[in-house]
Amino acid sequence: MQDPDPRPGRTPDTRQPATTTPESPGSTPEPVSDLSDLSPAPSRRGAAVWPAVPLLAALALWAYAVWHTDVSALDDFGLVTAVHPAFWAGLGVLTAGFWFTVRDPRRRGGWPAVYVLGLLVMERATQALVYPTPLYAWAWKHDAVIDHLLTSGGLGTEEQLGDMAVYDQWPGFFAAQAALVRLLGVDNAAMYMAWWPLVSSVLLLLPLLLIYRTFTEDRRLIWTAVWLFCVGNWVGQDYFSPQSVAFALHLGVLAVVLRRFGRSGGRRGRQGQAVWTVVITLLVTAVVISHQLTPGMLVVSLVALCLTRRYRDWVPLVTTVVLFLAWCLTAALPFLSAAMPDMIRSVGDVGGNVATGYGATPTGTGAVATSWAARLLSGSVLLLALLGVVRQRVLRRRALPLLLVAAAPLPMIVASSYGSEMIFRVLMFMLPGAAFFGAAALLPKVRTLAADAADAAAREAGERVPALAPAPAGRRRAFGVPVPRYGTWLPLLVLLGGTLAFVPSYSGKDRINYFPPQEVALVRQLFDQAPDGSLVVAANRNYPLAYDSYWRIDHYWFLDDDRRHVDRIVRDPAATLARDMAGVESPGRAYVLLTQGQWANSEMNGQLGEAQLRRIQESVAASPRFELVARNSAGVLYALKPAS
Repeated sequence: MQDPDPRPGRTPDTRQPATTTPESPGSTPEPVSDLSDLSPAPSRRGAAVWPAVPLLAALALWAYAVWHTDVSALDDFGLVTAVHPAFWAGLGVLTAGFWFTVRDPRRRGGWPAVYVLGLLVMERATQALVYPTPLYAWAWKHDAVIDHLLTSGGLGTEEQLGDMAVYDQWPGFFAAQAALVRLLGVDNAAMYMAWWPLVSSVLLLLPLLLIYRTFTEDRRLIWTAVWLFCVGNWVGQDYFSPQSVAFALHLGVLAVVLRRFGRSGGRRGRQGQAVWTVVITLLVTAVVISHQLTPGMLVVSLVALCLTRRYRDWVPLVTTVVLFLAWCLTAALPFLSAAMPDMIRSVGDVGGNVATGYGATPTGTGAVATSWAARLLSGSVLLLALLGVVRQRVLRRRALPLLLVAAAPLPMIVASSYGSEMIFRVLMFMLPGAAFFGAAALLPKVRTLAADAADAAAREAGERVPALAPAPAGRRRAFGVPVPRYGTWLPLLVLLGGTLAFVPSYSGKDRINYFPPQEVALVRQLFDQAPDGSLVVAANRNYPLAYDSYWRIDHYWFLDDDRRHVDRIVRDPAATLARDMAGVESPGRAYVLLTQGQWANSEMNGQLGEAQLRRIQESVAASPRFELVARNSAGVLYALKPAS
């Protein structure tokens, strides 16, 4: 039987019998969004005031914590141990306030949205406020790509840029950011990229809401799913990167397909489809020219939707495949030609695709603890999603397309390792659907739009629609606040646990990701004085400005080299490094740069320990082949003497 039209609409209140007095002309009936476990409406004054109290209290605690947090000496737990305890109290108050607000069907719909925005501010803006410089070496790398576009005025080839030419083969994000830098009149993207995690997370809210409202108008389910998505999205791809924008565009395409390309059984559901095809084409084009992986994830998601009768419209899928192949066979062909043999070998190698390997294995109590916190958080969300599928039978049927979309990325683990990051990307692309069903596990019986539409049709036919069951005895309210029961506290504890677990999962490795101003100043001094054709040797690429001026200066990270060569460097550091650096031609110079960020990354990811790194530094310092160029509290810079 054809499903009723799932497009969101306002339906009369099913809590009233069919024979009640109709609304006045022009009025908008309230949607049926919540069910029988909820008690009668509270007094208006108490209902209007109380949600603001925990929200303001949480933000006040957060502001106090930010003001009193010192990040000058991070340990292996990152921000977890550095942040003031008031931060944790604020998260707890915010979560409790959200839960009791979102459960009330008579609360204005804006309150859950404000709470979610407050959560994003506490999650994503804290780092921008407590750290004086932007996080993540990869963000600094992307700033260097933008700087190259602004400096050269065009794209480069592999002969000109080497491995960095791959970014010019997917230039969408970087070209847009270069235009934004010009528009804002700032020197570079580093002026605003610390705030990008907050901006990119807010961008996800609209497509998420559109997707969830395709299947339900139960506000509890919608906003609890959004909250669960925000706390489960710890993977960290919201930083200044093409993935952050491509993921938002990916969700935008799915939202359009789910809402505008379903078969409604009539011409009305097909009106304007040409316009929405143009919209999809623009969104997919932006994805294809910006990121390598996201188009593939989008293709498998659209294939999953085509498995259902309702969304068996081939236009979105064919459009995506054609655009993806066209780009791969033209602009991206140089990279794919070189990478294709390795990509083919990785197909089916599940063990190799999920293995971390040398240089990416958490080492030390802090790194291991935060890694396990992240795994437990993701595992909990997936288990909640499974429980929601089992408990909410109506969602299994009515929200089957979203369930398929959530499962669609799983085969990608078999397809590629994506630099040992595929498992994290799969989790991220599964999260929107998993959060929806996970939220359903935390709630009593929920309604779908199809159920609301069926009730409305029954009323129009003159049939009596059963009213919602009264609240169970013993339910009381104090100043508009529901007195909680066991069924309220248990989901709250689960939600609170996930919200608190987000912090170590997301910020537990900030010792690696944070670069103090002294480290930035030291590296900037290097690139300001290095002549064209110079070589910069470092332990690894985890330092700010690591790719600065990459079109005129070469880089060598010796921990990325063969392990046998790394062992030779550890045994005889100065002599081995001098031989590696001897080929630089004048006027270029060869430099050795050792910084705080490199040490943190090497120690916490199982490369070299502190004693080995110190031995390398002391050997270079004592060697007559090297001269000291600069030193501060965050690092040291040496240059190979020309006579060597």
